This record gives sequence, C-alpha cells and structure tokens, in this order.
Amino acid sequence: MQWEPVIGLEVHLQLATKSKIFSGSPTTFGAAANTQASAVDLAMPGMLPVLNEQAVRFAVMFGLGIDAEIGMRSVFDRKNYFYPDLPKGYQISQFSDPIVGRGHFEIQLEDGSTRQIGITRAHLEEDAGKSLHEDFHGMSGIDLNRAGTPLLEIVSEPDIYSAEEAVAYLKALHSLVTYLGISDGNMAEGSMRCDINISLRPAGSDTLGTRAEIKNVNSFRFVEKAIHHEIERQSDILDDGGKVVQETRLYDAERNETRPMRSKEVANDYRYFPEPDLLPVVIDEAYVNALRDSLPELPTAKRNRFAEQYALSAYDAGVLAAERPLADYYEQVVAACGDAKIAANWVQVELLGQLNRSDTALADCPVPADRLGGLIARILDNSISGKIAKQVFEAMWAGEGSADEIIAAKGLKQVSDSGELEAMVDEVIAANGAQVDQYRAADEGKRKKLVGFFVGQIMKASKGQANPQMVNELLAKKLG
Repeated sequence: MQWEPVIGLEVHLQLATKSKIFSGSPTTFGAAANTQASAVDLAMPGMLPVLNEQAVRFAVMFGLGIDAEIGMRSVFDRKNYFYPDLPKGYQISQFSDPIVGRGHFEIQLEDGSTRQIGITRAHLEEDAGKSLHEDFHGMSGIDLNRAGTPLLEIVSEPDIYSAEEAVAYLKALHSLVTYLGISDGNMAEGSMRCDINISLRPAGSDTLGTRAEIKNVNSFRFVEKAIHHEIERQSDILDDGGKVVQETRLYDAERNETRPMRSKEVANDYRYFPEPDLLPVVIDEAYVNALRDSLPELPTAKRNRFAEQYALSAYDAGVLAAERPLADYYEQVVAACGDAKIAANWVQVELLGQLNRSDTALADCPVPADRLGGLIARILDNSISGKIAKQVFEAMWAGEGSADEIIAAKGLKQVSDSGELEAMVDEVIAANGAQVDQYRAADEGKRKKLVGFFVGQIMKASKGQANPQMVNELLAKKLG
C-alpha cells in the first residue's frame, strides 16, 4: 500500500529579549552553569513572576507577520510535570487563551512554487533548565541558566506532506523571525528547536493515522533525515499489519534513527490551570496598530518585489530575499552598479561562494556592498572583463583596496583600443594559417567551435586583457 505522510511542526523559538520572561536574569548564551539564575528562576519560596513586556511585544509582532488573530486578552497557565531541570514542578505557559491565534504564511519550494501553511497558534512560555550527563559519573548535573528564558511556541497545522516541505517551512519561519528581529534563530545554540509530529495514512485518505512526536531536532538537515527515517519506520510497521504507537521519540543523528523516549502525553496529563500569580494580559488596538506600523518589509513581500522590480527569477529572488542582511547587501550593490541581474549573479555565485569557502558570516565580509558594486561597474563600462573581475574580487577580499585601485596597481585594465586589438588579431591569424584554412572550409556549426581557438590565442597574447566582444567582432570580420 502507498502511504502518505502528514506532518505538523511545533517550533520553540527563543525570543531576543535581554532578560528572562518572568525575572531580570540575563539570557546570554554560553555563560558558566547556574550564573544566570535568580531566586525567581530557582523557584525559591515567596518569589513571584513579573512579565517581561518585550516578550509580549515580540509575540504580537510575530502574529502580525503571519496575519494571525491576536489575542487581545491572553492568559498564562501552569503546565504541571516533574523533571529535575524544572524547579517549580510546573512550567508557566499558555493553554486555552494564547496570545496568537490562527494564521498562515507562504513557503517557497525548491522548484520555485509556493504553498500556504496554516498556523494553529503561537503562545508564550518559559524554558526549562538543562540536564547535564557528560561530566558526571553515574549522576546528572542541572544547569538552570536557561530556566525562564522566553519562548514562543509556534504550532503549525498538519499541512506539510514531505520532509522537503518541512525544511522549506522551517527556513521560511527562520527568515520571518530574523526579519522581524524577534529572535536570532540560531539552531546550533538552541534558539530555534523543532518537535516533529508525523503520521501516515493511505494515499488519498482524509483520515489521520496515529502520530509519533520526535522531540528537539535542532538543524534543517536533521529534520529532513529524521522525517525520512520515521516515514520508513512507520510504513514498515503498517506494511506488516502492525499498529503505530502514539509516543514521543528522540532522533539519534549519529545512528540516523529515532528511538522511543516516553509514551505521548495529552493535555489532561499536565493538569493545566490558570497561573494565580499572573493577571491576564490585556492589550488594545492602539498597541497592536503601533506594532503593525513598525514592521519591516517581510520576506514574502520583499521576494515578490525583487522579482518584479529587478526582473529576477523566482529562485533568484527567493535566495536574495531569504535573509534580511543579504537582501540589504544586494540592494546596495544594485544601487552602486545599476544592473540588477549582474549584481544578482555576483552576489549569489562569487560572494556567497567565497563566504562559504572561507566560513565567513556576511557581517564579517571584507568586501562592502558599495565596493562590489564598483567592481561590477568596471565590467559594465568595459574597463575589465568578467574573467579579470574575478581576479580583482580575490584581491579585494584580501584587503588590497577598491576595484579601481587594484586595476590600476596591477595594470589590469581591459584592452579596448581597436587598433591595438586589430594588430593582435592579424598576428594570430598570420601565425595559424592551417587553422584559418580549416575554419574557412568548415560549416557554420563547426566555425563556432573553431573560433574559440583564435580567441584563446589572442587572450593569451593580451594576458587576458583583450575586450572579448571586440575580439569576436574583429575575428568574424577578418576570418569571414
């Protein structure tokens, strides 16, 4: 039987506040264990939570970014469970009245097509601490630095039908929250963690199967691999006539497999009830409208504008608009050189390629956008060829100056003097009589290949500095 996967994702997003959601403790990543945990975070007797308004602000901004219903009155609840890294014995979260209700946003797939993915809700909650096992022989240590860190849990509808769509959703979500500036989205540091709910059903059926949940997957690649493995695991069970058990599983990246963690809890197991130490959060239209007016141009709108304004393909527009710093960099390059298409090629191929090879972040790029635009301008005005431009770019990356400074210092300016080029062409033709005869005897199709020999000889003679367009025009005239 053919099985169809149905996938929903729960993303835990760490909000970029400077302090925790219910205390003044800092949220800096990488601090020594238990140095960022106050008496509130430790759940000492008599300590009361105080809500961080910035977390509310960020949650509403996210809701506006996905065109969602905003909870004008939201309530915090106690989610009761016992775990060593949860000092209170409960987590302050939101259950029946979240701050963000139903919404949706668009994802772009590899082939350039788009889909709408529904969002069920997004609610505020505090993070738990962290259990440490590596450095304790036969015991576990507890680090409560993360306890109380503000999270926004974003729950999707089961609108995702493949691992590839799941990754596209997560990338689109990452792009949105970083555009908004509400999170750095750093999956390696745990700022964005994903729980995967996945079930299989017979192809064409509307009835959902029994789902398994895979907890805390922290990279796009692992999400894709975990889903592929879980689809294979569940389909093997169903093909053999068995039944999938509802449970929580962990993904083991080293073995590329999921394994059971615990039976899946339901809401009743957590005994939710309203948090008595926090009043309901009530916001008004003026608050929401002020935040709406402060929103930047969002990824989907920017991608559509890039495609229309700069006549880019859907793919190119998607790549360049995916991250706000890259989109800003690209537009600065266009402003400096005036050619959006060539700028798109240089940013995607040369710039991003060099960043990847050198493992450098765009923020640390040694070639500012205006200087890259200046280099492209020298290609456009025929000062240098595209091949020479790559040499100039490497020198710019090494810190040797602007394009104009490097071209002048290295004597790289393109030879465009018609008399000088004609002399080179005549010399090459005179020195290669056999190839000339072969060219003149060939049909049109073979001539296009044979002319490359002459171009190569002229470029060699000019040390790569001859204007290729003029060379081809002169060769066509002389050989014809």
